[in-house]
Amino acid sequence: MNQAQSLLIEGLTRTKHVASAALFRIVDGKVLASTPGFNIYSQVQLLVDAFYKNLYQVRRNGLYFKGQHHDCVRADDSAIYAKNKDNGVVAVKTKAFILVATYSQGMYPSVCVEAVEKLADYFRQKGN
Repeated sequence: MNQAQSLLIEGLTRTKHVASAALFRIVDGKVLASTPGFNIYSQVQLLVDAFYKNLYQVRRNGLYFKGQHHDCVRADDSAIYAKNKDNGVVAVKTKAFILVATYSQGMYPSVCVEAVEKLADYFRQKGN
């Protein structure tokens, strides 16, 4: 397990309000770490485009993520929060990375958001 994966597991999934998480580089889309079983590879370009090309569309129409439509809760230059009936996705952008996490039924979205934003702040403090 690399350090980034350890941060995802220790800092996010151990909260019991993050179902899965991944960290990837913006510049080349390389997934640096993900929680076990969370295949994010097919969603990387979608998330990069959501931040850099389609932010207005995400705000207006929501986000199609992992085969499900999610209504937009927040979409700005630093974060996208989206939810549907049973689950949601939180994506936060730093200088070099996009950190994405999901939550599912029975989990508190606010705790998921807080944990993801806190980890993103850690990367920002490190200059990433």
